[in-house]
Amino acid sequence: MKKSFDRRSFLRTGAMAGLGLAMGDRLLSINPGELPYAASPLPIQLQPLEKVRIGYVGVGGMGTAHVNNLLKIDGAEIVAVGDIVPERVERAQKLCEAAGKTIPDGYSKGEYDFKRMCERDDIDLIYTATPWKWHVPVCLEAMNTGKHAASEVPAATSIDECWQLVETSEKTGMHCIMMENCNYDRAEMMILNMVYQGILGELVHAECGYLHDLRAVKFNMGGEGVWRRQWSIDRNADLYPTHGLAPVAQCMNINRGNYFDYMVSFSSKSRGLHQYVLREYGVDSPYAEEQYILGDVVTTIIRTMNEETIVVTHDTSLPRPYSRDILVQGTKGLVRKYPKPKIYIEGKSPSHRWEDLSNYKSDYDHPLWAELEEKSKGAGHGGMDFIEDYRLVNALLKGIEPDMDVYDAAVISAVVELSEQSIGQNGQPVKFPDFTKGMWKKPRVLPVNGER
Repeated sequence: MKKSFDRRSFLRTGAMAGLGLAMGDRLLSINPGELPYAASPLPIQLQPLEKVRIGYVGVGGMGTAHVNNLLKIDGAEIVAVGDIVPERVERAQKLCEAAGKTIPDGYSKGEYDFKRMCERDDIDLIYTATPWKWHVPVCLEAMNTGKHAASEVPAATSIDECWQLVETSEKTGMHCIMMENCNYDRAEMMILNMVYQGILGELVHAECGYLHDLRAVKFNMGGEGVWRRQWSIDRNADLYPTHGLAPVAQCMNINRGNYFDYMVSFSSKSRGLHQYVLREYGVDSPYAEEQYILGDVVTTIIRTMNEETIVVTHDTSLPRPYSRDILVQGTKGLVRKYPKPKIYIEGKSPSHRWEDLSNYKSDYDHPLWAELEEKSKGAGHGGMDFIEDYRLVNALLKGIEPDMDVYDAAVISAVVELSEQSIGQNGQPVKFPDFTKGMWKKPRVLPVNGER
């Protein structure tokens, strides 16, 4: 595909050049509540399915949680499960059996056994919750064999991988969906609803991130420590931008009348993981010899085509309480979730004082939460994991556009490599590739705020 290679090369050169290239006329500010509905720009004509037949790749902790959710969703049928650890496959099979479902076929013959799963003709969707480096290979194999693909976050970790997902989805007509559960958090969905109803006015700024002490997780060799710590050794970047950025991107209509223009990233020094090793394992531990290049705090600033700014923080190697640092600010007020949900609306809130976001729940709680609150009880992360899985199955059953498409997966995941580029250039600006080839300029309603 000579044309694709040339485009990628050009975009990499443009990113390295910083702000030298213009990206076209900026759109005027858009009131989200006035957006017309338009179908996905992808050439995908879906027919409603009687049921969604699922092959699940990677059934460790997060994958098992998704399997549990899918077993409770009408119309979802798990027909195959795969993992490199046979015991995990057996565990998933037993969960299906205990739920009174057909026991799915198991795939555990090595790292590439997912290809054998994808060869089946009785699967509609391949869903993966593998380590990050396998997200793209699994999704590409799924789409190339005629299945829709759904991936845990991030969907990709390089610009080239992002292009591969976009081009394969366009070529095959198969969806590639990034499963971002934080889009379905109750507070974040309430904020999204308020934005779409114009309560905050015209958006100007947002802050978000992933601020989570993962030191113990990175050294848990029975879990993610097997692979996740290596990323702190190999790359200095915002490795995990999606949890904070995806909900903010929805508020700002990214890919739906707005787009990320350019960004800059900065990295602090790296101290947290090494000091943790010395304290927990001692100076004689093999871990003490590891060299971590990931800065303890990576700060990214994004400017959108509509001239909003977004501050994104990655902080996973220092002691701290959990936060996604969500803040959305407009011309009429601002709202934030952490450390406690607060809001200030000019003319409604006490002058110059925060008030509890719960004061607005009766008027602005997202209707999807009212619809699914009972069904989501007991599911992971306060219920948002169930709603995430429900929405995916619902879209395929109805043959409608999913809440996130491949362009969303690409532009948000692109922050990983772009932040690495900017940090490597001492904070120079880098441009976002236009994965939509200009289609972002066409306003369209976010599905979760439209047909349910």
